[in-house]
Amino acid sequence: MVKETPESYLREVTIGDRKPHNSTIHLSPYDPEWPSQFSQLAERVRQALGEKVLLLEHVGSTSIEGLSAKPIIDIVLVVADTTDESSYVPQLEEYGFVLRLRESDWFEHRMFKTPDIEGHLHVFSTGCEEVERLLTFRDWLRTHDDDRKMYENTKRELAARTWKYTQHYADAKTEVVEEILGRAASMGES
Repeated sequence: MVKETPESYLREVTIGDRKPHNSTIHLSPYDPEWPSQFSQLAERVRQALGEKVLLLEHVGSTSIEGLSAKPIIDIVLVVADTTDESSYVPQLEEYGFVLRLRESDWFEHRMFKTPDIEGHLHVFSTGCEEVERLLTFRDWLRTHDDDRKMYENTKRELAARTWKYTQHYADAKTEVVEEILGRAASMGES
C-alpha cells in the first residue's frame, strides 16, 4: 500500500471513528505516577494473556524520568505473531483494551487503547526491529541529558503548533528521533 497522504493512511489503518484533534498538543511535566500507571496496565495485560506475553515494556516519553510528555502511557507488547489476532485480541478485549489500529504495512503493528488509564498498547511480533529501536531510544534518553533536553525542546516547539491529528505531531518528531538513534548506534547502544 502506498501512503498517498497521512490522512488517507490513517483512515486505512484506523479501526472505528477517527476524530480530528485540530489543536495544539498538551505536554505535562513528568509525573512520578506514570511508572505506577504502567505497572497497573501491564498487570492487566499479563492477566489477559499469561505466557503469550513475550515482552512487556514501558516506552515513550512517560517512561523517561524528567521528560515532559503527553500524559498517555505507551506500552510495547511482543507476542509470537500479531497477524494471529485470534490468539490475543479477544483476550485483551475481555480486559477492556480496544483495538484501534492495524498497520499491516508497518511491522504488522497493532495498537489498542487502554482501559481506565490513558494509554496505548503497541503490539509487535517476536523479532520486530521496531521494538529494539523503541527500547534503545528510551534507554538512551534516560542516560543522556543533552539529548533528552534537545528532544524535549523539539517536542515543545512542535506541540505549540496546531495539528489536525496527534499522529501528525508524532510524525514531525521523526528527524530528531533518527538523529538521537544515530548517536546511540554510533556509541554501540543497540
